[in-house]
Amino acid sequence: MKITIVAGARPNFIKIAPIIRAIEQKQKAGAPLSYRLVHTGQHYDKNLSDTFFEELNIPKPNANLEVKSGSQSVQTANIMVAFEQELLENPTDLVLVVGDVNSTMACTIVAKKMNIKVTHVEAGIRSGDMTMPEEINRIVTDSITDYFFTTSTSATDNLIRFGANPEQVHFVGNVMIDTLYQNQHRFEQPTFWSDMGLEKGNYIILTLHRPANVDEEDSLVNLLEGIDQLAQGKKIIFPIHPRTKAILGERQLKTKNIVFIEPQGYLNFMYLVANSFTVITDSGGISEETTVLGIPCFTLRNNTERPETISVGTNHLVGTRVEKLVETYTTFLQNGMKKAGIPDLWDGKASERIIEILLQKEI
Repeated sequence: MKITIVAGARPNFIKIAPIIRAIEQKQKAGAPLSYRLVHTGQHYDKNLSDTFFEELNIPKPNANLEVKSGSQSVQTANIMVAFEQELLENPTDLVLVVGDVNSTMACTIVAKKMNIKVTHVEAGIRSGDMTMPEEINRIVTDSITDYFFTTSTSATDNLIRFGANPEQVHFVGNVMIDTLYQNQHRFEQPTFWSDMGLEKGNYIILTLHRPANVDEEDSLVNLLEGIDQLAQGKKIIFPIHPRTKAILGERQLKTKNIVFIEPQGYLNFMYLVANSFTVITDSGGISEETTVLGIPCFTLRNNTERPETISVGTNHLVGTRVEKLVETYTTFLQNGMKKAGIPDLWDGKASERIIEILLQKEI
């Protein structure tokens, strides 16, 4: 079986690393399995791309489509044109996509139009928010995928409810958590750790990237100044995305506790998360990682496609109004962390299950 693996952006790199490792383990055992890794180039900043390949021991991609940035439509179209040529030159039995970025949807459409089977890792998650580009990517991808691998029973239920063949849907666990477990012993203290006076539990991690939170300068400033008030003597470490940094421009903020740093590689960032007091974020994936690490997380969104991080894990959904964040955070400070656990099958073996199941399919 020949598998073409697609990766386009930071979350994809974290998800494909254990899948490649599982494939290579099967190859060593004599399984009739090969793979070709295609990097679409959707993220091309070194700290958002190359660093993750190096740190997670992901082989150099067989191809980099180098599509770079653009509007949603332009980027998707460029990926489709380049990926079609890639498949014409390098035939495959199966295209494996992960997550919900533009590359996921674009490459799925191209593969299916060429009558190539597709498997979607992290299928079935839904936020119900059609203003999110990722939600559209998920729905389109899952509407034409052949094999579905889910991170939770709720994701499985979503797929069945909307007509997926139950025999093609497999609840396997979370490949992002595979990567976390495989690299936890390698988390690396950033070089600025001592200079900033950081210690375990004496700082907060902040990440923001969703358009609803960062695209409008005044609302972004209001959000940051509100978050700054929560610090209570702790630094707030904010690895700022280049796009968010550009939106702020030269704006002078009335903040005393937020420390802006460059985007971090996986090992440095996860060290910061694992040793933080809390995390404030608008990311879905980070709420999965904090759940496993036992770190309280406050998600600045009105919805989430990962409800298990709330019902089982350490996550709190606080909306996009800073007043609600302050209310929830204050309650947390008064009462301590809620009782939390780790969702089913988030045990570091999801990738092994995926490859084992694919080997049993007639592809």
